[in-house]
Amino acid sequence: MQYRVNPRNGERISALGLGCMRMPGAALGRPDARAARELIARAVELGVNYLDTAYLYPGNEAAVGAALEDLGLRDRVLVATKLPHASVKRPEDFDRFFDEQLRRLRTDRVDYYLMHNVTSPAQWERLRALGVEAWVARQKAAGRIGQIGFSYHGSAGDFPVLLDAFDWDFCQIQYNYAGETYQAGTAGLKAAAARGMAVFVMEPLLGGRLADKLPVRAQRIFTEAAQTGGAAGSVDAGPALATPAAWGLAWVWDHPEVTMLLSGMGSLSQIEQNAQVADRALPGCLTPRQHEVVARVVEEFARTNRVPCTGCNYCMPCPHGVNIPGCFSAYNASFAHSWFTGLSQYFTASAVRTGSPKLASNCVKCGACARKCPQHIAIPEELEAVCRRFQPGPVGWMLGLLSRR
Repeated sequence: MQYRVNPRNGERISALGLGCMRMPGAALGRPDARAARELIARAVELGVNYLDTAYLYPGNEAAVGAALEDLGLRDRVLVATKLPHASVKRPEDFDRFFDEQLRRLRTDRVDYYLMHNVTSPAQWERLRALGVEAWVARQKAAGRIGQIGFSYHGSAGDFPVLLDAFDWDFCQIQYNYAGETYQAGTAGLKAAAARGMAVFVMEPLLGGRLADKLPVRAQRIFTEAAQTGGAAGSVDAGPALATPAAWGLAWVWDHPEVTMLLSGMGSLSQIEQNAQVADRALPGCLTPRQHEVVARVVEEFARTNRVPCTGCNYCMPCPHGVNIPGCFSAYNASFAHSWFTGLSQYFTASAVRTGSPKLASNCVKCGACARKCPQHIAIPEELEAVCRRFQPGPVGWMLGLLSRR
């Protein structure tokens, strides 16, 4: 495993971190305890020493805490979790949430603590007015918090303002080859690193869309490049990249400003494959030809990326039963692959053969989903586009007929 150094405290952090949000489970909010133990055990065995969870990931902190206790691994890993700052209304709420998180995680400390899903400096100013700075100082002095940071989902312009609003130890940004100018972007990555902060990357594969959901032509570009020694074959030509996921991860690790990359690995095979790439994807590892390959893939991806949904499920559950991430996944697939492929996914995601179909047309534009979306997607408007794509004329009639059976 490759390790990179946190410039603030000198800790060696595995280049690959385990994002726990997408751990497998029977249902949302019910992570499978056995699967969590197996994934964490294998990740640590392969050198991963950073685990990321959050108060707002249903059932997740408790699953991570139980797994670490059962495996006896707490002292071998760095645990990160996040404060649901929008729910903090009074100064005493800081302790209320944090104490509950410590109980869930079965620990006496959090190594990396984040303000979760910050979208503007105004949100931090509200917390400052409630005394968050003094509270953080007390927790650090007591050894209950190691490093303090924030996860960011705001505009590029606001990011430097937030960086300078407090003496942060680290930040967490969304970053991938399809989003160099999105949110903090490359400029934000460099700005944070220039301030001596550790920079952690989330969504390196855009919720899996840069792994197994790429447009066919984009997949072909990567496959052809992997088969030609000049583009990705030999040791002197850069790391061998056999899969789209490997290309996406290596592109992020190629940046020396990146301290650690989080991957929401939901299977043992994903952990093993990603750890193998992490071992060789050092800063500056990609060759000029490999960067050209990625640039061609970006062009193909941009043509079909109609809705930038990562499938994080922050918008769920919809009060009117719409499977929002499923609708958007099917919609994007209809452009990336074929209309029939997308329609098939839409049939599955919408559960049209049940007594309670989850069609995009169920949306009543209440706006509850859009207020929660970290990607700032205009969800009701995009669901209208899904309806136009999949439910016109006879298709709409057929879906309606099936839903009434």
